[in-house]
Amino acid sequence: MNAPADPADTLRASLAALLDGLPPKSAAGAVERLIANYRGATPTDAPILRDRADVAAYAAYRMPATFEAVRSALEAFADAVPGWTPGSHVDVGGGTGAATWAVTATWEGTRPVTVLDWAEPALALGREIAAANPALRDARWQRARIGAALTLDSTDLVTVSYVLNELAEADRAALVDAAAAAAQSVVIVEAGTPAGYDRVIEARDRLIRAGFRVAAPCPHSAACPIVPGTDWCHFSARVSRSSLHRQVKGGSLAYEDEKFSYVAATRLPAEPAPARVVRRPQIRKGQVLLDLCEADERLRRTTVTKRHGDLYKAARDADWGDAWPPGTAESGDPVS
Repeated sequence: MNAPADPADTLRASLAALLDGLPPKSAAGAVERLIANYRGATPTDAPILRDRADVAAYAAYRMPATFEAVRSALEAFADAVPGWTPGSHVDVGGGTGAATWAVTATWEGTRPVTVLDWAEPALALGREIAAANPALRDARWQRARIGAALTLDSTDLVTVSYVLNELAEADRAALVDAAAAAAQSVVIVEAGTPAGYDRVIEARDRLIRAGFRVAAPCPHSAACPIVPGTDWCHFSARVSRSSLHRQVKGGSLAYEDEKFSYVAATRLPAEPAPARVVRRPQIRKGQVLLDLCEADERLRRTTVTKRHGDLYKAARDADWGDAWPPGTAESGDPVS
């Protein structure tokens, strides 16, 4: 029996097929215009994605990055709730459904899936693309205004990715409260910018007040140890670049790194990482410097050297965003 197709590969193939009927210059122009609009103020009742051409161009450009960022967040969450699989999923503001693909890449099997968005062209295209993913063929694509009037049916998992930036403060609060009231687990992903981090922290605080515990990326549910305005917590996901990416952004690299901030919170029993690598590890001769967020609610730089044996080998393989220490690593000496 053949192994099931990797959702990432299937998604890339489906998005490439979308562009077959679009002139390259038109697709690139649509993406540039849409990016400019997304950086401005967006009323929640005025969809930017107006028609199929807009949606196809933007989906081909943004869905791979959204998929990889959300998948990274979900994988960290899945590590903290081992053995749990969501029995149902609601993707709020999901557009063409990148987060639903990320869920199918994280947990096997099928489940009831609902995608809510205000832009009908995005929902229609998402439904079309999802036909290639067996786990999404029965998904519901439902038009809904995302904001204070939103109500959600009970579900195991709610995802909210790259949505809070489009909402006013009151609508952001209402959305997070609705998710907390409806779901066992909530995963929120925003752009990895200071403003995106601020929105994630705002949501994180609301979820904790609603009785959730943080499963990832934080090793605790106390206040973030970052002093406001001095830094921000974010991570990076590697994304394969299409010809459309190269045309819009220039350059010839086959990949780019999507920076994102996130919080995954749950009412389930969770086992957060003992610490999280919150910056790219610095590998130097005979040592690795790791910047960690730790369970005792502090940020600390730790140095792992060759004398730490297997732990040093693990540190050389550690990546930004990883849990630390690895579950199988052992060291006879304390790490300085």
